[in-house]
Amino acid sequence: MDKEKVILGIDPGTVIMGYGVLRVEGKTPHLETMGVLKLNKFDSHYRRLQHIFERVTQLIDSYHPGELAIESPFFGKNVQSMLKLGRAQGVAIAAALHRNIPVCEYAPLKIKMAITGNGQASKEQVSGMLQRMLHIPDENMLPQLDATDGLAAAFCHYLETGKPKFDKTYSGWKDFITKNPSKIRK
Repeated sequence: MDKEKVILGIDPGTVIMGYGVLRVEGKTPHLETMGVLKLNKFDSHYRRLQHIFERVTQLIDSYHPGELAIESPFFGKNVQSMLKLGRAQGVAIAAALHRNIPVCEYAPLKIKMAITGNGQASKEQVSGMLQRMLHIPDENMLPQLDATDGLAAAFCHYLETGKPKFDKTYSGWKDFITKNPSKIRK
């Protein structure tokens, strides 16, 4: 019997940070919770970072995830915004590492591709697809798409870690058959 695992997904931000917790029982993922941290009530960027650290630590202590999946910052034109976003991401990562939780980082394109099959998908498309795949009732969906972006990071990690690992590489079917005669039905 496969054991249960919990993945915390984070969409870092300096004004709103989204998060989602995915519980995987066997091979079936379920939404545990999702939400946002509203950081614009803090005047100081440093107080926002402190709040991110405290809340991510609280989420870890509440849901006991075994892994953190976090969206990596995309490259923008505003260097100051990128610096602040990178700090927010770093603080969330530090909170996970403080609790000895391994961290996996995914590019926004990779997350969108994993969820929708389209790396250019909109936040609304990602949200709608997650709602369908995880059977989330309308009343549990949040108006802030940052929450489903955090959940998307967790779901992407679930998909990535569920892929079979291959020890060997093959040049084609003929090579596979030659190297694996016991796997061929006669």
